[in-house]
Amino acid sequence: MLILGLNMFHADASAAIVLDGEVKFAIAEERLNRRKHFGGFPALAVKACLDAVGAKLSDLEHVAVGQDSDANLAKKVQYALANPAKVLNFIRLRKRKESMRDVRSLLAKAFEVDSAPLRFQEHHLEHHIAHIASAYYCSPWDQAAGFSYDGSGDFVSTMTARCQGNEIEVLDRVFLPHSLGSFYTMICEFIGYSQYGDEGKVMGLAPYGKDTYCDEIGKIVAPIVKGKNGSFQLDLSYFKPLGSNQGMQVLPDGTVKLARHFSEKMQNLFGEPRRPHAEITQRDMDLAFALQHRFEEIFFHLLNNLHERVALNDLAMAGGCALNSVANGKLFERTPFSRTYIQPAAGDEGLAVGAALHTYHSVLKQARRHELKHSYLGPEFSESRIQAALQSAGLQFRKLERAALLDQVAGQIAAGNVIGWFQGRMEWGPRALGNRSIVAHPGLPNMKDVLNARIKHREWFRPFAPSIMADHQHEYFEHDHPSPFMLHVYKIRPEKRAQLCAVNHVDDTGRLQSVTREENPMYYDLISAFHRKTGIPVILNTSFNENEPIVCTPEEAIDCFQRTRMDVLAIGPFLAVKPRREEEKLATASVPGASRFN
Repeated sequence: MLILGLNMFHADASAAIVLDGEVKFAIAEERLNRRKHFGGFPALAVKACLDAVGAKLSDLEHVAVGQDSDANLAKKVQYALANPAKVLNFIRLRKRKESMRDVRSLLAKAFEVDSAPLRFQEHHLEHHIAHIASAYYCSPWDQAAGFSYDGSGDFVSTMTARCQGNEIEVLDRVFLPHSLGSFYTMICEFIGYSQYGDEGKVMGLAPYGKDTYCDEIGKIVAPIVKGKNGSFQLDLSYFKPLGSNQGMQVLPDGTVKLARHFSEKMQNLFGEPRRPHAEITQRDMDLAFALQHRFEEIFFHLLNNLHERVALNDLAMAGGCALNSVANGKLFERTPFSRTYIQPAAGDEGLAVGAALHTYHSVLKQARRHELKHSYLGPEFSESRIQAALQSAGLQFRKLERAALLDQVAGQIAAGNVIGWFQGRMEWGPRALGNRSIVAHPGLPNMKDVLNARIKHREWFRPFAPSIMADHQHEYFEHDHPSPFMLHVYKIRPEKRAQLCAVNHVDDTGRLQSVTREENPMYYDLISAFHRKTGIPVILNTSFNENEPIVCTPEEAIDCFQRTRMDVLAIGPFLAVKPRREEEKLATASVPGASRFN
C-alpha cells in the first residue's frame, strides 16, 4: 500500500512516502528549492518521494495532508464573531484554504498530467493529531501519552492525547489565541529576532541572562486547571490581535512572514524593542532568560497534568515547540515521564509523516510494525555523481578505502582542521546528524570562533553541538537518556568540561547527539577513530551550510566548501584538501600533531 503524506501551503512544506507502513523517504521542499522554510506546494519533494520508490502519481492509493480547514470550525467562527475586525480576514483565509483542498488537481497541475487517472483517496487530518501521530507511530511503544504544541495549527496550539494500539484519543485542546509558541515568538520579536524559526537562537541566548524579569514575564502566561485538564492562558493585553493564523502568513510565492506579535504594553514595561542586528544588551539577555524559564514552567505544568490523567511513563511528543531541546532535557527531572520519543522532524515538516502513518494505522486499520530509529530518509548520491561533481569543480581529490578515509579525517579533526562531511542519505528534519555535517575538534578553545569567522558567520552566543558515541554518553553527560536526534540538552560532567570546551555552552550544557553504530556505522566509526587518536569519544557537529538550507547534493556541498574556509571535504569515498592560508597555519600551530595529513 502506497501512501503520500503532505505538509503544504504551510511553513516547512514537505512530503513523505509510506510503503506498507514504513517511511521510505521524506524531505522538506526547502532542501530542493533552496528556500528556507518554504511554505508553498512541495512539488519537488513529491517527485523525490515517488522517484525514491520507483512510483508514478497514478500508483498512489492514498494521499494524506496534515491540516484540515474544517477542524474546529465552530471555534474559528466564534473567535471571528467576537473580533469583528478579523471577520474579513477569516473569510479570505478560509476561501484560500478551501481552494487548496483539492490535492488531486494540485498534483496534476504540478506534474502537468491529467487528473482523471489519479484514483487515490484523499485524507485531511487535523494539524496536531498529525503531529502526535508522527511521534507515536514512529515510536517503539504500543501505548503512550501524546503531546503536541507549537504556535498554531487548525486553530489549536496545544493538544494532549492517550495513544494505544492504532488509535490516538484526543484528551484536550488549547485553542487560539492562547499559544505557548506565540508567547515565545512574541518575546523573540521584542528582542530583535523576528524571522520565522528564530526561536532557537533565543533559546541559546537565554543562559547569558539573569532572573531580572521573571516576575514580569510570568504575568504574560498563567497555568490554569480546567477540571481534569491542565491548560494555560495568555494575558492578551501584551499581544497585538493576530487572527486565526496567529500572525503567520504564507505569501503566494511560498515565503513565510510573521506579523508583529507584541503590543505597546511590552514597550511601556521594557522600553524600546531591540532592532535586528543591533547590539544585544543585558536587558535582552535577561528577557530571554525569563522567557525560557516561564516557557518551561508552563510546559512542565502541562506534562505533569497529562501524566496524572493517563498514568503512562512514555511520552510521544511533537510540534514546533518540541524542538526546545533545553526544556526537553529537563523533563525527566521535572515530570514523572521516564522515556520520551520525539521524531527528528518534530516541527511542521513532520506533518507529512504523521498524516501518512495515521492514514495507514488509524484510518485503514493496518498493524503497527515500524519504528523510526534514524533520520536518514533523504536522497543519496552515487559515487560516479560525486566524482563528476568534484571534477567539474576543478578540485584536487583522492579516493580512499573506508578505513583510510576514516583515519585521515579523524587525523584532520585531531589536528584542528574543519571538515565538510557528506555521506549517505540526507537527514530528515532540521538537524545535521552526521551525513550532512561540518565536523571539528570539540576540545580546542578557539574552535567556536574559528567556525563562526570562517564558515558559519552566526551570532556569537549560539553553541555548537557534540556528537558522542552512545556507549560513552554516561561518562560525559549527567543524563543517559538517548538523544539520537539532537533534541535534548544535558549538563556536561564537571570533570569533562575542559575536554569539550568548544561544545560546552555558558551554562555547562550540550545539545548532544548520541550516535550508535547500528544507526550510522560510518559516523560512529569516525568518532571512534577520533577517540583512538585523542581519547575523546566526541566530535563537534554543525550543519553543512552557510546561511542557507543544509546542503542536499554533492554540487551544493562542493559549492559551500569552496566559498567558505573549510579545510577538508570528505564526500563519499573522496577526500579534497585546500591549500592552507598562512594565518590559518599560525592559528593551529599550537595544536599537537597539526598537519594536513596524519
